[in-house]
Amino acid sequence: MSDEDKQAEIDRKKAEVRARLEAQAAGKKAKKGFMTPERKKKLRLLLRKKAAEELKKEQERKAMERRKVIDERCGQPKDLESASEEHLKQICKEYFDRMYLCESQKYDMEFEVRKRDFEINELNIAVNDLRGKFIKPTLKKVSKYENKFAKLQKKAAEFNFRNQLKTVKKKEFTMEDDEAGAEKKKPGWALGAKEGEVK
Repeated sequence: MSDEDKQAEIDRKKAEVRARLEAQAAGKKAKKGFMTPERKKKLRLLLRKKAAEELKKEQERKAMERRKVIDERCGQPKDLESASEEHLKQICKEYFDRMYLCESQKYDMEFEVRKRDFEINELNIAVNDLRGKFIKPTLKKVSKYENKFAKLQKKAAEFNFRNQLKTVKKKEFTMEDDEAGAEKKKPGWALGAKEGEVK
């Protein structure tokens, strides 16, 4: 092969590669351009609409189930307007019996739940004992200076109490007559007289 043939072959291969690359780029552009902002907006609106419809259907289904359960438990509503007195008494008795039954069932269920909780707790303790893991009680953090501080406060309170007490003078509680009589009755030596002197 001559140089010209080789050059022509190389050019042909380059053209093929270029054409293939352009085709791939065009395909990518077409894919990118498929979801335009308008289409995305429409798609979001459709999805929201569909979700709202599904939510509404779900709510209706739940309301129907709830109504069905209420009808099963309470029965159909009674015609109270056109009922006679005897019929009203019978309706009241039916409702009372049903309420009594429901309350007894509720009490039994609550008792069963408490019993199961107690059993679960006991089994947990037994399992922890077997494993050697003991439940540590939560300890309250206490300051080591708190006790000393409390003692100091107590002493300070006692000191303040002592300072606030009034000093009592003896004269406040003695009567004037007693003072005069006491001085007269006292012997001379007690009044401060020297020997030989008499007041």
